[in-house]
Amino acid sequence: YSATTHYLNAVKAAGTDETVAVRAQMAKTPVNDMFAKGGQIREDGRMVHDMYLVQVKTPAESKGEWDLYKIVSTIPGDQAYRPLAESQCTKLVSKD
Repeated sequence: YSATTHYLNAVKAAGTDETVAVRAQMAKTPVNDMFAKGGQIREDGRMVHDMYLVQVKTPAESKGEWDLYKIVSTIPGDQAYRPLAESQCTKLVSKD
């Protein structure tokens, strides 16, 4: 969902579907949707965003059919993913 929506928004903002222009637009635009808030696409192509440690609620804690989890902690994106310096991607994409 995030990748497709972000790509289509980048095509619209760039005014073209040309690969380099769209990739540059995607890299400079944060990913903000139902899945990720403030996500960023790094030079190596990895999208980095906060992750959540959740715990399943007991039936007594749940207030409805879809009230299943409680967030225990938020793990910042820069801690949740391998650092850029340790990327195994052999072809990094320029920010320019």
